[in-house]
Amino acid sequence: MADTNPRNIHIRELELYFIPIQTRVPLKFGTETLTTVTCARVKAVVGTANGSDSATGWGETPLNVQWVWPSSMPYQPRLEALMDLCRTITAVLLKADMEGHPMETGYDFTCHHLKEILHGVNRERIRGGMEPVPWLAALVCFSACDIAVHDAYGVLHGVPVYQTYDQPWMNRDLSAFLEPSRLSENISFSGVYPGHFLLQDPRKQLKAWHLVGGLDPLTGEDLTGDEPDDDYPVQLEQWIESDGLDCLKIKLRGTDEAWDFDRMSRTGAIAGRHGVHWLSADFNCTVRDPDYVNRILDRLRDEEPETYARLLYVEQPFPHELEEHRLNVRSVSARKPLFLDESAHDWGIVRLGFELGWTGVALKTCKTQTGAILSACWAIAHGMTLMVQDLTNPMLAQIPHCLLAAHLPTIMGVETNSMQFYPEASALERNVHPGLYQRRNGLVDLSTLGSSGFGYRVDEIGRALPEPEPLS
Repeated sequence: MADTNPRNIHIRELELYFIPIQTRVPLKFGTETLTTVTCARVKAVVGTANGSDSATGWGETPLNVQWVWPSSMPYQPRLEALMDLCRTITAVLLKADMEGHPMETGYDFTCHHLKEILHGVNRERIRGGMEPVPWLAALVCFSACDIAVHDAYGVLHGVPVYQTYDQPWMNRDLSAFLEPSRLSENISFSGVYPGHFLLQDPRKQLKAWHLVGGLDPLTGEDLTGDEPDDDYPVQLEQWIESDGLDCLKIKLRGTDEAWDFDRMSRTGAIAGRHGVHWLSADFNCTVRDPDYVNRILDRLRDEEPETYARLLYVEQPFPHELEEHRLNVRSVSARKPLFLDESAHDWGIVRLGFELGWTGVALKTCKTQTGAILSACWAIAHGMTLMVQDLTNPMLAQIPHCLLAAHLPTIMGVETNSMQFYPEASALERNVHPGLYQRRNGLVDLSTLGSSGFGYRVDEIGRALPEPEPLS
């Protein structure tokens, strides 16, 4: 039982920090473009239930406004709303006096406290004539706290946090969190823990996916003269040669079929010339009709068969709100594996996607470490394919992101692109973990991580932080 496990922890202190970052080149998300981002960082001090020991953990998430809250609203009011939400969430979590394993406290807080917080915030926003904050944004705002508690738990017990996703650490098996699909009667989560689905020998190196943004120049023909003059590549061809890339994720518009096909065709041709084996296509939720995707795929198959063969999967063409847009997507997934991303808020939405014909899940730690692990377990149990996708994670955020991919049977490696858009933001972290903040021979390397929690080695990184935020 939860009240008898000596490994249980409770939260003693929380501190919230905001760290602003400027991009070196713009990143296009759907209909919006990102040029700055604010990272939320949380310090968590946890203690054992008997109060005898304590430890500090860290969590960090970029508040990528354009991704979590696509809207015609100006950027700044949305950012300020998310920062306020981070303050409120951190204050409520500190007062909640929860005890247990981080998977349990993270799940309970998400299901109860976080929903109540967002309901109250949105009630006031609607009353004031303002647009409500999406659930995805609330998950991102909570994720820094959740990640920090997971880290602190591992540090307290002197073990890697992934070692603790099993007995005797956890008090509840997966049946306390998950339910199988009605289409899969033989699946049971009773007596099963997350460790059952994790790789027993996590990988120290991962294939790195490079993001081909909608504004990124592919060749010298695309240069405008506004590109940065620094020590980093600008054109896609330069990135491939510099980092030895073998995997390219292509951002598409989803509203301009001719442009999307041309972008796939041009990138595919570059991949062929440079020996790049794998591509993926990301429509960022802008498509409303599966036939739009099917026409592009069929045209690639018929006119660009080598590019079609390199296309490993298609990512989230359709709207975030899967429950409102219950599209039958089997015609797309019959052509290529089809991955949920923005829609996959939790395992319940993954289950709905599975029943509508989606075949894979793109996981992100920014939707909470707890939620990512539970969604992975549900997906693996139901034969779905996994990928771990980036939110352009800088600084500490990169480490749990890559560790998730290292411990899961992803379709191939991990997407990692902060070194494209703000490489110098992670200069201090790169000094300690060079292989995680530079891609070499198409890989990222995790071998420098420490042996407890997420293995950040924060003291060696030595990053100075601003004053902590007042919590409300």
